[in-house]
Amino acid sequence: MESNNDLSEKQYWKDVIKKHQSAFIVLIVAGVCVIVGAFLVLFWVIEINPFVNPRTGTFDDWTLNYIVGITILTILSELLFVGIPTGIFFVLGGYLYWRKLPEEEKQEFKDREKKKTHRKKEYGGGGGFSFFMFIAYCIYIAVDGNYNATFGSQPFSYWIYSWLLTLMWIFIVFGIPIGILLISYYIYKWRKK
Repeated sequence: MESNNDLSEKQYWKDVIKKHQSAFIVLIVAGVCVIVGAFLVLFWVIEINPFVNPRTGTFDDWTLNYIVGITILTILSELLFVGIPTGIFFVLGGYLYWRKLPEEEKQEFKDREKKKTHRKKEYGGGGGFSFFMFIAYCIYIAVDGNYNATFGSQPFSYWIYSWLLTLMWIFIVFGIPIGILLISYYIYKWRKK
């Protein structure tokens, strides 16, 4: 069963959507345009990528260097052609729409925001470790001399073992100093008690 607070919150937003139906429709259309634009830019980047021909290239033609390059190219293209225009549209549109709202609606919205209890959000995912691991993997492959080697030039096991060795080196490089710090902390602080 839902509490009265949840029901009133749902009813409040239903009433807001009914009252501002045209703005809500513009918001939905803009969201759909952003998603379509993001896919179009992604397809465009795949077609024009300067690394491997998308029609004749195979997985064996790719290198780790190409993967890093196309990732950066995709992020910058999405940001330039989709992210910045979307941000400008929503910030400017939201500001202009907020200015036109009657004062009583603004005050009602502000009052509802003050009443809300902010719950701690649970975030899933790997945090920054996945990105850190990828950077460390690229460094390990570069030190090993295979950063520009095509994937087909090495056996499949090489790439897997390299990942495992990268993980091992991360634990060695960061684990030993952390272990020493924890032992030192235990000796100097906890033993005094």
